[in-house]
Amino acid sequence: HPERTPDMAFTAREIEAPPSEVFAVLADPTTYPDWMIGASEIRDHDQNWPSPGAKFHHMVGVKPFVLADSTEVIDVEPDRRLKLRVRSRPLVVDEATFELVGDDERCVVTLTEVPAFRPFGDLVRPFADPVLHARNHRSLARLADVVHRRRTAAVG
Repeated sequence: HPERTPDMAFTAREIEAPPSEVFAVLADPTTYPDWMIGASEIRDHDQNWPSPGAKFHHMVGVKPFVLADSTEVIDVEPDRRLKLRVRSRPLVVDEATFELVGDDERCVVTLTEVPAFRPFGDLVRPFADPVLHARNHRSLARLADVVHRRRTAAVG
């Protein structure tokens, strides 16, 4: 895990599933509206997602304040790490890194979010970080629910 600093929003959650099952949800852009708070609709995605440079195009916000935007893969290590550049126009571009560590029964998923552009990010961090932390905490809880539903459907 990268060293945590005060200028990043960091959240972690244990999920009762192996890293491969959690990563399968992260690697499926159509699931993001089901668990990522603020993602409301996936408009399209590159067929090579989640390869570096691949994007998915989504709607962000809460109606009636919804904007079209995109998320791009910066780096990927299947079943272990997914680093994304997340755009929320007009001003916000963050880098979100999901890391997974675990065994055949459970894993810990962490989500670290930092501003892609430091000068603007440094101005808004004192206000944005508490909101990001709360959103990311709820999002990881919802991610755990999606993984659990998939596991239950596969068994039953």
